[in-house]
Amino acid sequence: MPTYEYKCKECLAEFEVNRSMADSSLLSPCPSGHSNVVKKLSLFSATGKVEASAMSMCGSPNPGSCGSGCGCCA
Repeated sequence: MPTYEYKCKECLAEFEVNRSMADSSLLSPCPSGHSNVVKKLSLFSATGKVEASAMSMCGSPNPGSCGSGCGCCA
């Protein structure tokens, strides 16, 4: 279930609510009971290294030998 982040405009509290995507447009009152809240924009970022074996997604024995069209060189 996705987590949505909100901020209360009255007490400035920031809080999270787990709810289904079908209910994503609903606003939730802050923990103090205020109803003047806004949904925050959350960004997800992942970083890390890619192993050489994972880079050759096209099946070529030599990653990069097939050119840049297949995406294994990206």
